[in-house]
Amino acid sequence: MVSTSLVTASVPDLLRLVAVPVLGWAAWRDIKTRRVPNRTWLPLLGVAVVALALEAWQVWTGTTVGYVDERAYFLRVTISLGFVIPLSYGFWWIGGFGGADAKALITLAVLFPTFPAYLFPDFALPVVVPTLGVFAMTVLSNTVVVGLFYPVALTLRNAAGGHMAKAMVIGRPVATGRITGEYGRLLQTPEGFTRRGLDLDALRMYLTWRGASFAELRADPNEYRDPTSIPAETNPPGDGAITVADGGRPAAEGDAPAGDPPADADGEDTPEGAEFTDPWGADRFLEEIDGSAYGTTPEQLRGGLAVLTSDEEVWITPGIPFLVPMFLGLALGLTYGDVLYATIEGLGVL
Repeated sequence: MVSTSLVTASVPDLLRLVAVPVLGWAAWRDIKTRRVPNRTWLPLLGVAVVALALEAWQVWTGTTVGYVDERAYFLRVTISLGFVIPLSYGFWWIGGFGGADAKALITLAVLFPTFPAYLFPDFALPVVVPTLGVFAMTVLSNTVVVGLFYPVALTLRNAAGGHMAKAMVIGRPVATGRITGEYGRLLQTPEGFTRRGLDLDALRMYLTWRGASFAELRADPNEYRDPTSIPAETNPPGDGAITVADGGRPAAEGDAPAGDPPADADGEDTPEGAEFTDPWGADRFLEEIDGSAYGTTPEQLRGGLAVLTSDEEVWITPGIPFLVPMFLGLALGLTYGDVLYATIEGLGVL
């Protein structure tokens, strides 16, 4: 145990506190860019392995300060490593987690297989420790509890702004001209509300691929719907991150001025309402790119472009970056403890 004038804790538990600033930074990156570098987790995983090895050796040799039930300790480690890690991978595999979300939870499963203990002069943290005692499970349940407040806050915000619609519980309205500066998913198709609309990262990938800006598409959607307007040589689509203000590629010398639609092969404008075998070149886009554009289908892309080039305001679901409630769930776990367990216990169920 390491003791200061304020807190007493074991060396492994003190090492584990490095997760707080790292996960806080990752949550901030998730909000700003929806991307967290893989290098974020490797150093933290290294600390996790060191802390777990040191603690396991102390428990095994009986050199821990205070009573530790050896069987209970190793059972909790087994649950954390043998259940939480496969669960995290499974959620990622079915699309319930992003890659960074799964890596974060896997890292926490190694870093916090059991509840840490921080002893202050008059109290100890965490306050509420469940019988199971697997801290990574507590972080996950706290994350879910925190996440439940997001749709409530979104609904109240929409109601306060007078935005009453079916999508108000999971989305918010934005001006269509600003759509390429947003992360999330469109909640509309030409037929109406949907939960599986066009992913806005995929929209930016499409614009970059064909070398056009969103403003150009909106200026003359009839021309851009014609697949012959797509250059023979397309661009690498990137990953859809917000790097260019309007979603297209940066203007290069010799480019047509923004807003000028491409000419047809015969030099004539495309008649309004013309039918094409591959509207917007959606099939060609998804065939040429390396990957799936976040699971986007040609129908989703076409429907999204139809809405975005006709409506002045659209509903999107920004989604909640999962690392944000996970960071709050970790902070709650280290201070208060298991919120769900305390709630169930308070209701007299346990």
